[in-house]
Amino acid sequence: MEKKNGSSPGLLGVILEHADRIDMSLMALGTAGCIANGSSMALIMFALSRMMNGYASTASITLADINQYAITYLYLAVIVGSGAFIGFCWGHSAERQSSRIRIKYLKAILRQEIGYFDKTLEASRVVTNISTDISINIQGVISEKVLFQFHSSSSVLLTLLTSKQIPGFITNLWMFMTTELTAMYLCWRLAIVTLPAMFLLILPGVVYGNLLAKNEEKLQEAYGVAGGIAEQAFSSIKTVHSYVGEERMMRRFSTALHPTLILGIKQGLLKGIVFSSFGILFAVFALVSWYGGVLVIEKGVKGGDILSAGVCVLYGGFGLGASLMNIKHFAEAKISAALISEIINRVPPIDSTDKQGKTISIVKGALEFKDIDFAYPSRPETLVLKKFNLKVNACQTVGLVGQSGSGKSTVVNLLERFYDPIEGEILLDGINIKLLQLKWLRSQMGLVSQEPILFATSIKENILFGKEGATSEEIVEAAKKANAHNFIMQLPNGYDTLVGELGTQMSGGQKQRISIARALLRKPKILLLDEATSSLDSHSEKAVQEALTCASVGRTTIVIAHYLSTIRHADLVVVIKSGEVIESGSHDELTQNPSGSYSIMVHVMNTQIKTKTLASPSSDFTEKEERVDEKKLTTSDLVTNQRSDEECSRPSWKQLMEMTTPDWKSTLTGTIGALINGSVQPLVACFQAAMLSIFFLNNHHEIRSQTITLSFVFLTISASSIIASVIQHYYFGVMGENLTNKIRSSIFEKIMSFEIEWFDQEENNTGALCSQLSTDTLMIRNLVADRLAFFAQSISAAILAIIWGLLLSWRLALVAICLQLFTVGSFYLKLVMTREMSKKIADARDKSSGIASEAVSNHRIITAYYSHEQVMRLYEDTQKGPKKESQKQPVYAGMALFTRQFLTIVNIAVLYWYGGKLLHKGEITYKNLFQTFYIVVTAGILIAETGSMIGDLSVGTSALKSIFKILKRDSKMDVGPLENHVLNPKKINGKIELREVEFVYMIRPTKVVLKGLNLKIEAGEVAVLVGISGSGKSTILGMIQRFYDPIMGSVEVDGVDIRRYNLRALRSFIAWVSQEPTLFAGTVKENIAYGKENATEAEIIQAASLANIHEFISSMKDGYDTVCGERGVQLSGGQKQRIAIARAILKNPAILLLDEATSALDVRSESIVQDALEKTMVGRTCVMTAHRLSTIRRWNKIVVIDNGSVVEEGSHDDLLDKGENGAYFSLFSLQQQSFISNRESPS
Repeated sequence: MEKKNGSSPGLLGVILEHADRIDMSLMALGTAGCIANGSSMALIMFALSRMMNGYASTASITLADINQYAITYLYLAVIVGSGAFIGFCWGHSAERQSSRIRIKYLKAILRQEIGYFDKTLEASRVVTNISTDISINIQGVISEKVLFQFHSSSSVLLTLLTSKQIPGFITNLWMFMTTELTAMYLCWRLAIVTLPAMFLLILPGVVYGNLLAKNEEKLQEAYGVAGGIAEQAFSSIKTVHSYVGEERMMRRFSTALHPTLILGIKQGLLKGIVFSSFGILFAVFALVSWYGGVLVIEKGVKGGDILSAGVCVLYGGFGLGASLMNIKHFAEAKISAALISEIINRVPPIDSTDKQGKTISIVKGALEFKDIDFAYPSRPETLVLKKFNLKVNACQTVGLVGQSGSGKSTVVNLLERFYDPIEGEILLDGINIKLLQLKWLRSQMGLVSQEPILFATSIKENILFGKEGATSEEIVEAAKKANAHNFIMQLPNGYDTLVGELGTQMSGGQKQRISIARALLRKPKILLLDEATSSLDSHSEKAVQEALTCASVGRTTIVIAHYLSTIRHADLVVVIKSGEVIESGSHDELTQNPSGSYSIMVHVMNTQIKTKTLASPSSDFTEKEERVDEKKLTTSDLVTNQRSDEECSRPSWKQLMEMTTPDWKSTLTGTIGALINGSVQPLVACFQAAMLSIFFLNNHHEIRSQTITLSFVFLTISASSIIASVIQHYYFGVMGENLTNKIRSSIFEKIMSFEIEWFDQEENNTGALCSQLSTDTLMIRNLVADRLAFFAQSISAAILAIIWGLLLSWRLALVAICLQLFTVGSFYLKLVMTREMSKKIADARDKSSGIASEAVSNHRIITAYYSHEQVMRLYEDTQKGPKKESQKQPVYAGMALFTRQFLTIVNIAVLYWYGGKLLHKGEITYKNLFQTFYIVVTAGILIAETGSMIGDLSVGTSALKSIFKILKRDSKMDVGPLENHVLNPKKINGKIELREVEFVYMIRPTKVVLKGLNLKIEAGEVAVLVGISGSGKSTILGMIQRFYDPIMGSVEVDGVDIRRYNLRALRSFIAWVSQEPTLFAGTVKENIAYGKENATEAEIIQAASLANIHEFISSMKDGYDTVCGERGVQLSGGQKQRIAIARAILKNPAILLLDEATSALDVRSESIVQDALEKTMVGRTCVMTAHRLSTIRRWNKIVVIDNGSVVEEGSHDDLLDKGENGAYFSLFSLQQQSFISNRESPS
């Protein structure tokens, strides 16, 4: 049963759940470092109180005292710096754990039952979970990135902006405790009086955590919708381009992004309100000034103790507030952890990892379905199978026939236990399959589905999915049986050739043969063939069918077929209608009843045989091996008119800033707020030093008067800080969210304009592109908005502090400035060391996101072949390369943090030592010494904090490079040499001509696909392309739509090179129905309406009726509003194909391209749809390909293509007249023999 979690696990529970002993040790060491780091402020202020009190008495101060103070600080620097460095252990553990969680998450995803994917999980959500929830939120909380101590309010602001981590929480909390204890020791009266004011931060922290957590959850959900649209668009880019759907997709994406903009701006406002509350703590110094004066006068407390105690209380408040602020970040991580843990811990009702259950030592293969009722989880109200009964004897071959959507594929789904029936049971050798071990059960079956599914890896790896650990000999043997070996060996890299995402680099027939090889490799006891040969040409089909027939010997075989020729010799033929068995028997037995459903179907097919002839029974005409022209292309041929990747990917900070120009008012307002906010700290530091000097005055009246005046000054500074903080965070939030939306929209729009060839490249897989939209844009938003705000704040404070310091004591100020150069240099060194690492890590995560996306999309085939381990191995391999770099990064960060902490305290030691020397010589006053010291130390801390952002700058630069690689790239389709005179026709007649066309796919530049091909099709003419799988037929259809441009020659429409047409205008006159129909995750109505924008309901229904799908749609509960599911997963192959045909009919094109348009339809539907298509062809140009029989006898133009060239063309009769030497004649003869064999029957 499915595990029900009563509540989500706590964050600590998530960490402990995925941590091993090494992680525990690392976290323990990291915690010790955080404690040392958190104690630094208390130690610094305690030592500082002694120094201030000593320096106040210039008469008694000695050089020995000055040296001793400096040495004390040096010891302190080593202790604090070492603690900061040890804190890197948290980051090391975070990388180990996040990697482990990503692997566990994907493994858990692959474990889930098919029904869970049908109604719950999409590929885009998985990519977001891996790239954002795990890599950013969870890892960010655990990692070491911010272990910074709070030496100023500005450092607090930086830390609060970036502190999403447990170590930061430990550091902050420990700082609160140690500073409060130190304050009590130094001046307990002042500590007690000021303590209540410190707790003002508790309420903002709690409110911030709750509100931001809720807002963050809504933000994630809102972007999930937009990310889903992007995933659909990228994975179905050919359909989007073909139907000129780019602008519609962009509108949908922009509309879906709008809620994220509103929620993001709201988040900025909440952040501003909360951060402004820290201004209240500056008002604490008003109290310290007044009450400190009272303590000096009445109790004789020393000024150094009062100031140090006040600072301790202040930073204790910062520490407490910051630790409470972590609640928000913990809440974000907890939400992400809950999403991840929900799946990791979910026990599916059909658990493929469950090792319990029976196994059968000797499998006979007898199957029985008893009174099966079944409905898909996404449509529980619609019964697909109703009291379904079927008995299959061991080693029997059973053919399932019936209309599309009748329930044939559902039988296979239930047998594979993709789903369990609602009622009834399924037996294997008399045992209910629910009682059998699931992995063992599926290992007994070999599935070849109607739509061949391949993974973005090599051909060899794809075949190996059928049997892990198979030898090369076994792979070759399986490929030969599937008639795939010859074409594989002719590819440049043979079995190591990459097939591309979803197998896009292979033709339909090639993909199908690889899929069949995968099934045959495992030598299953039960063979499940769901239209296994539907995509093959006649010769390949005959060879593969013979192989499958041989493979069926000695094993039980279930064959689903629309074409009765493939099941004529089956032992048992079962006719299914509306989920019920209406007839069963052998072919001969069923044809004895002339009024029976099967007999009628046979009659319809035989009628077609009498009246129809060969469409494109693509054959290897003389059964010779396909020839390959190993013609090489020069590099210049491949990169003509294309900017180099290096140039395209150079980060453009100027262009990024230009994108913020429309929000210049928000940027300017936010910058003003940041400048004011930044100037607060030098002012506070200056008046703190002034207050200290006042405490050491001898005149009590002066002390009372000046401390009261300072109290009002601190109150004014506090009010200014509150107002400026709200302005800063809100307006930078507005700018940042607008920028994020603009970048996401710009990237999406740019990607939509790219040519298909760009999507063919492995690095541009759907998962990587979705990850860039989700993660890289957020990194840039944080860099430009949050970091820019802090940068403006820091610059303001640093400039003011430096100028002021130089005016007070130029000697001491110059020494301080020189010391900061070492700090800046150390952070720059870190940037250099981590830049290449960041790139490798980002590239690896893009690739791993692509694998995760594919794994979800192809989950059904992974489940059928129990290929979870192979997929996980591919996924883990993508992370092995940069793993060492990932684990080095925390070390470098720890070194940088050590340098920052060490140099900060060393700077204090050096400045006090040098200042003491000047004071001893009488070259500086006590007041100027401490004012200069406080001001320049503040500047130093701000410079160090700014330097600490270099790590973020490195990550942001990597993200920026990735994004501008897209934004600065020009589509090759938009910059062709003839584009200077772009035509935007209002009408196209449809005359097509390909002149001396040569073409290669750029990912396989040595394999010439089209070689000097010439083809002319008159307007209104129907041309039928025939040829073997991979001969170039589908490539020609792609060239006509300008999916690709030829490397030589031209493609013309109406006598004009199509490169001169406006690309979208050209495609608006073309409709394409592909061999593998692509539907979007919307309603049936929306998918049909994709063919024509603003189509009326009557037009949609008319198109559906012509495609023979209207009745089926109307029979569903929600009719045309029925959701198709991701990639149309809720529909059968035939139903998807008919919706795709309806979409093409609705477009009413001048040129109709049909690539095996009816291959997925049953005989009756094909006949009806073919008639509809023939009516649609009237008055328009039609180019069609087909492996099956079709009405082409009447067409006058049949074009035979072999090895990328036209070898014959003419009418059916003309081509047959060429006799035995003719290529078409041999094809026709082969097909006729097949027809005659299929028609032989006693009936």
